[in-house]
Amino acid sequence: MAGNADGKGMVQVYTGEGKGKTTAALGLAVRAAGWGQRVLIVQFLKGRDTGELHSLTRLKPEIEIVQVGSPGFVRTCEERADEAGRTHRGLALAQLAVTGGKYQLVILDEVLVAISLGLLSLDEVLSLVHTKPESVELVLTGRGAPPEIVAEADLVTCMKEVKHPYQRGIEARQGVDY
Repeated sequence: MAGNADGKGMVQVYTGEGKGKTTAALGLAVRAAGWGQRVLIVQFLKGRDTGELHSLTRLKPEIEIVQVGSPGFVRTCEERADEAGRTHRGLALAQLAVTGGKYQLVILDEVLVAISLGLLSLDEVLSLVHTKPESVELVLTGRGAPPEIVAEADLVTCMKEVKHPYQRGIEARQGVDY
């Protein structure tokens, strides 16, 4: 199984208000799998049926994808508590993946939003970043990357929305947006 060419995994952040953060991370996962690397994608705050779930399950065992979010928006205090529990289970899974030696790439999709919603603390995520061995590439996605995360990252890409169909009342489309 191939690993990173120089053995030095980095921390990447895809953030910003524009579309494409998850898409960029998934593209990286497909690229890594093409070289025989093992990839784990943990999707926080996502629990609905999406195209990436269908396509990436075909790339097992190289790519595994796990959703730890609820299928809809969290509205009540009880739902928020349930979401916090799922989010912490997802972070524990990510910690095992990062330190366990099985994966060369670990993607924490929407983990930055989980921080901004108070479902995870900044310190919890920074602790994961700090325990990452050099052999693992770690990707964090979501709007609103805290400055402390940006400072720890090796690569930060900020997606900027210039124009979006939602502004014209066009809802998310199957196969394009999910």
